[in-house]
Amino acid sequence: MTDANRKSHWETVYTTKGENEVSWFQENPAPSLELIDLARPTPQAAIVDIGGGASRLVDSLLARGFRRVTVLDISHAALDTAKARLGDRATEVEWVVADVTRWQPAHAFDIWHDRAAFHFLTDPVDRAAYVVRLRQAVSPGGHVIIGTFAIDGPEKCSGLPVIRYDAASLTKELGEGFELVDSRRQDHATPWNSNQRFQFCIFRRT
Repeated sequence: MTDANRKSHWETVYTTKGENEVSWFQENPAPSLELIDLARPTPQAAIVDIGGGASRLVDSLLARGFRRVTVLDISHAALDTAKARLGDRATEVEWVVADVTRWQPAHAFDIWHDRAAFHFLTDPVDRAAYVVRLRQAVSPGGHVIIGTFAIDGPEKCSGLPVIRYDAASLTKELGEGFELVDSRRQDHATPWNSNQRFQFCIFRRT
């Protein structure tokens, strides 16, 4: 999928469907928060949510007192949904409209979080570009949290093919310099009560 087609796809999704009308909707992003807690971040920690879209993770991070939160997504419409939900608190967040494979991080981050963005990168060139940006953005000692569909999870999402991972294959994608801290599987119930099996991993950059 080209950059233009990728952006067009996600703009269409977020302009034609409500926040809770997509399969990945979570009222409570508990699995992500549990892994963020493992990193033991201070309130001053810089956190970026890759492909965050309209996710409610940003709400939870602000409620916990984090003040250096960035949300990146390829879709303007997705970020506009999150901003509208947060109201005046939206000004406390850095919003970035970008394709993560083309993004140039402006500063370093202590925590890189990605729930269900990386698994859409089916082209090895795009995955390599993603890892380059991750290495640019995450400081030594920082943490990387990635959630993808598990090996026995769905083969597609939002009509697009995905690559499914376990902890070993995700570790291989990141390459040297990342230590696996924890991995866990999670069953996500979609708004229409079907099940999506996820694989979550947290790494420390060495």
